[in-house]
Amino acid sequence: MWRTEEEAFTGPAVQSCTATEAAGIGANPRRSPWGVWVPMVTPMRGGALDLAGAARLAEHYVEAGVNGLIILGTTGEGSLLSCRERQAFTAAVLEAVHGELPVMAGVGAVDTRAVCAQVAELDAFDLAGYLVPPPYYLRPSDEGLVWHFGEVARATGRPLMLYNVPKRTGCPMSPALIATLLAHPRIVAVKECDRAGLQASGSDPHVAVLCGEDAALLDHLLAGGAGIVAASAHIRPDLFVRLLQLAQTGRLRAARALFARLAPLVSLLFEEPNPAPVKAALALSGVIAPETRLPLQPASAALVHRLEHAMALLP
Repeated sequence: MWRTEEEAFTGPAVQSCTATEAAGIGANPRRSPWGVWVPMVTPMRGGALDLAGAARLAEHYVEAGVNGLIILGTTGEGSLLSCRERQAFTAAVLEAVHGELPVMAGVGAVDTRAVCAQVAELDAFDLAGYLVPPPYYLRPSDEGLVWHFGEVARATGRPLMLYNVPKRTGCPMSPALIATLLAHPRIVAVKECDRAGLQASGSDPHVAVLCGEDAALLDHLLAGGAGIVAASAHIRPDLFVRLLQLAQTGRLRAARALFARLAPLVSLLFEEPNPAPVKAALALSGVIAPETRLPLQPASAALVHRLEHAMALLP
């Protein structure tokens, strides 16, 4: 969901409005995302999108009480999908959630113009905004990054969430740069995957920082962070919603105990390239097939066995 700056991430959730209204597009004061967001996988069967499986997943996350979905990102294999596939998947997910959850879409490329073209492809849909990384591989200067994100923001009237993931882009964004970018009226939050960045700005009540490093999510929430974008929340999302509630209500011992139960599975979900372990775990639950798109490989049989054991130990 989204909340206003005036609530400073300590007030009540925006729960009584529709997803489009909750996104706060064009609103003043601006709204920022918070809570548990699932960076949703893209189900596949026989090389094609499994749109029925996508709808089932999206409905499941609505019922589990998560606060939002992000589609077409890293976990969603967005860079491996065609334009038509991105549009078809977006339409299927939005239809499945029936406006009950805000849905953001990941857009990213080396070339800023390509990112803006992706935005143009998707802007006809009722999305809550876009998750945008720096141009990967190029490693532009801070001035170049300000230009890049400014151009993407100019291409849409919807909010943007920055995506700081240096291990994938090779382009770290400093807390100072992120603060500069967040001064833009349409750049409302950051998915922070760098531990140093989380420590530097994760508890700032004036910055909407969502933790994208699953192993650090409990520390982030206990420090007052706005929320999480957690691939591991695909599995038993109800437990991650419960973890957020415990952290926000100051029940620290219970929060730590719950995360201790989740931690072995969280670790296993990143032992092989994402999203293969997540898809394997979902397949064990009978929700979707474990299929990934090449060059990504399915999870190994050994890891699948360990995932099955870890899932059986969850409360």
